[in-house]
Amino acid sequence: MTTTEALAAAARRLRAAGCVFAEEEAAVLSEAAEHDSGALAVLVERRAAGEPLEQVTGYADFCGVRVRLRPGVFVPRVRSGLLVRLGAEAAPPDGLVVDLCCGSGALGLAVRHRVPGIALHAADIDPVAVACARENLGENVYLGDLFEALPAALRGRVDVLLANVPYVATRHIDLLPAEAREHEPRTALDGGDDGLAVFRAVAAGAAEWLAPRGVLLSEITEAQAETAREIAAGNGLTATITTDDDLDSLAIIVRKPLQRP
Repeated sequence: MTTTEALAAAARRLRAAGCVFAEEEAAVLSEAAEHDSGALAVLVERRAAGEPLEQVTGYADFCGVRVRLRPGVFVPRVRSGLLVRLGAEAAPPDGLVVDLCCGSGALGLAVRHRVPGIALHAADIDPVAVACARENLGENVYLGDLFEALPAALRGRVDVLLANVPYVATRHIDLLPAEAREHEPRTALDGGDDGLAVFRAVAAGAAEWLAPRGVLLSEITEAQAETAREIAAGNGLTATITTDDDLDSLAIIVRKPLQRP
């Protein structure tokens, strides 16, 4: 079978499985298979069975970097580019950045790509995600629950705390696309009754870990914005909301109040 014939067959199979962009995905899968028709057929069947394209190919192109992925690891979303932009703007050239709930480490990797001089640390509760993040980030990736995973030496020194916490309300999990429900860890999706359970835990510890002018950045929904602001205020923090209509994204920016002399 020629490459052209293999691509056409792949596109037909993907289209029959309901893939809207069948031709484009067939081309991506063919590249990942190094244009081997047998290997391509295997990848196509995985995709046709509903596995996310990025997990099938083993990578995602995100905010200017190629992120390695493993099956079962959260796939970085385009909308999270807002957190990357805000993080890069807030990070001093030699600053300390922590990617909490890091998944593959995509956010931290993208911020470091834009601000190469930063010291980057990351953590996640999922061992598969941590192994994946270590492939992307190298050293300083820790396994554990939020701040418990971080070295004590980072306390009070974090300039940018990226916390792309799970923020889908438990009752809404079943409404997510099958790709997410069936192929991404629930711990990366489920934010509890109102979607803000993990954000509450992060906000409760943020003041202890942030540097005096440090910032916590999290992605939330418009419906959660007011409650998230109240959570920040309840922990002695100030918060503002910013949006990016092009990315259909909303983020909360949380800071410690500046200490007066």
